[in-house]
Amino acid sequence: GTYGTVKGVMPQSLIEMGAQIILGNTFHLWMRPGLDVIKQFGGLHKFESWHKPILTDSGGFQVWSLGEMRKISEEGVKFASPVNGDKLFLTPEISMQIQTVLNSDIVMQFDECTPYDTQGHITTEGEARSSMELSLRWARRCVVEFEQLENSNALFGIVQGGMFENLRQESLDALVELDLPGYAVGGVSVGEPKEEMQR
Repeated sequence: GTYGTVKGVMPQSLIEMGAQIILGNTFHLWMRPGLDVIKQFGGLHKFESWHKPILTDSGGFQVWSLGEMRKISEEGVKFASPVNGDKLFLTPEISMQIQTVLNSDIVMQFDECTPYDTQGHITTEGEARSSMELSLRWARRCVVEFEQLENSNALFGIVQGGMFENLRQESLDALVELDLPGYAVGGVSVGEPKEEMQR
C-alpha cells in the first residue's frame, strides 16, 4: 500500500486472501497523490476502499534512504523531493499532521534510522547513541503534536539503537515511559549483515 494501493490486487481480493492490515507510506503519500487528494476522499481508508486497519510509517526510513540528498538536524530533515526537486522539511510535527490527514489506525513516530555504516565505517556506539537519543526527543515531540491534533488512533514508538543491545534497551525503556499503545523495532534492513538483523 505504499502509494495508497496494493499493486495489482483489488481490495476485495485482499479480503479474500485474508489480509488483516495494510501499510501506507507517509513519505510517498505526501509526495503523491498528496494530502489534498487524500482529504477529498476523507482519509486513506476511503481512498483505498479498505475498511480494515491501516498502518502508516512516519517517513523516517524513506528520508534515511535519500542519503546525501538530506540534512538531519534537531528540528527535522531537509531534503529535495525525489518527485520534482522541491525543497522540503519533514519534522515530527509534520509527520503527525500528515498521518492525521491519512487517518491511519496505527501511526508511527518520526524517527531517524540508525545506519549500519556511517561515512564508510561501521557506526560506532557513540554515533548510534546520538541517533537513538534524537529519535527519543522526536518521539516526545510526536506525542505532544499527536495529542494536540486530538488524533484518536494509536501512536506507536520505534525502538532504535543500531546494533547495540544496551542502546536498544535504553530506547525501549524510555519509550515505555511515554505509555504508548504499541512499539516497533526500527533500524533493521539498513545495510547490516543478515546475522546481525536476526539476532
